[in-house]
Amino acid sequence: MARNDGLRDYQQEMKLRLFEEWELHRSVMVQMPTGTGKTHLLAAVVKEFLCGGGVGMRVWIVAHRRELVEQIEETVARYGMGKEPDKSAKNGRTGKDSMPEESGRVRVFSIQWLSRNRKIMDGQPDLIVIDEAHHALAETYRELWKRYPEARKLGMTATPCRLNRKGFTDLFDTLITSWSIAEFIGKGWLSSFDYVSIRANSREQRLVDSLKKRGADGDYQVKEMNAVLNRETGIRQLYESVRRYAAGKKGIVYAVSIAHARQIAAYYSLHGVESVAIDSRTPALERKELVEDFRRGKISVLVNVDIFSEGFDCPDVEFVQLARPTLSLAKYLQQVGRGLRKSDNKESCVLIDNVGLHRIFGLPVREWDWEAMFEGRILGDTFSRKRAENGLSVACSLLEEGRREEEWEMVMTHGQLLDAIRNRNLSDQEEGRNALSVLKAFHDRCSGLWGLRRRNRVTVMPRYKEVFDTCADRAAVCLEDGRTGVVDDNGKPKIIIDRCRRLRFLKGELLAVTGNDGTDAYICLLYTSDAADE
Repeated sequence: MARNDGLRDYQQEMKLRLFEEWELHRSVMVQMPTGTGKTHLLAAVVKEFLCGGGVGMRVWIVAHRRELVEQIEETVARYGMGKEPDKSAKNGRTGKDSMPEESGRVRVFSIQWLSRNRKIMDGQPDLIVIDEAHHALAETYRELWKRYPEARKLGMTATPCRLNRKGFTDLFDTLITSWSIAEFIGKGWLSSFDYVSIRANSREQRLVDSLKKRGADGDYQVKEMNAVLNRETGIRQLYESVRRYAAGKKGIVYAVSIAHARQIAAYYSLHGVESVAIDSRTPALERKELVEDFRRGKISVLVNVDIFSEGFDCPDVEFVQLARPTLSLAKYLQQVGRGLRKSDNKESCVLIDNVGLHRIFGLPVREWDWEAMFEGRILGDTFSRKRAENGLSVACSLLEEGRREEEWEMVMTHGQLLDAIRNRNLSDQEEGRNALSVLKAFHDRCSGLWGLRRRNRVTVMPRYKEVFDTCADRAAVCLEDGRTGVVDDNGKPKIIIDRCRRLRFLKGELLAVTGNDGTDAYICLLYTSDAADE
């Protein structure tokens, strides 16, 4: 495995784990937080895939927006891969800088373009990479699985979750997860942050709580959000919070609608903060020019409507303002993630939550059960306030005493956040580690059989017709011959039972056995001997 590709240690680890998983599965999803270099990992993986696959291998990289296509093309070009050798040096590269053997083998498309032009595509891809793969449940993406079943698939995302109870296991065989956001901040790979929010009893929070209607995607209805929140007093509050907590800083604002975004930009500009609104109606060339002006510092604030939630790379963003309520965990983390990229001149980022999202989701440093969301066992939407108050997310919050009459509160400063990350209770860490290392079942779609794994390490290759239940280091399974039993984490039988309908673990070392006639019996596992010795 090549190691001279300039990857960071955690990216290198993810690459190694991915190629190990490809030994077992054709379709793998990779989760890494926003700002940790998913696109660079993607490019390194593609390069290694081509180098190891022989002449004629083809890779398609698919994104859901044209801006992402351009960004990915630029990144893969730095790795010596592109559509054609650039002998004209129009893109700042000469033909000798390209790798002729790989030119034309990597193509980057938007899913919209590919859907319209698939019939004219020549050849079959050997690898299909899906950027922002939490969108892959859409039918346009599913078509890729139907048309190219033999191609390997790689999905890249920061947030493997959806608002509906749909997991990704129909498309991806397994999920590889990276470190948590808290770990990346603690190790210095992501920026720390100050978190400012409207107060729970504020007028703005009551307005957000009054939203009742839902759109087709299950999130708040845009029309109602615009009617309730797009008003002068609310926009003035947005401006005042920026003036107080992020004066002179460069930032991104997330608005509820095109009209809302334009009103915010106009108000900020009127009060001396150079701002522009960008939305789906902004012409592509104009949008590109405005973004470049923002990167160069000619514009202080970009106000947008879901345009810069994903894939937007500008590390020196110093504040992110949430002016758009959402029920989507993915949207929340994608948005705040725009401010968490590291930059040489940025000590920390200010997250200004003008719609109280941390009361729904907790702070961005919460631990998320990505695997459960990937499998569709947990919705990628709201979490109860009680759950959000557990752990680092809200338990470390700071209230500004004596200022309760004000609209805002400092939930957490970057200094206290770093202290909380560094000084987490060891027992909590151990508890979390143990939870993550519990034995779990996974399904191999090709064979239809089930195997066992701890986190992303496979302990038993797919060999079981069914895995009824798991408990710590044991699994209740149905063997290929139809018999059932309990095996350890390496597949060694502990007890073998004749055919039955179901097995499940109970407290007190009890195993419940449901016979084919529906009756239940109970076995005490403390007094069973290893079946392997019989």
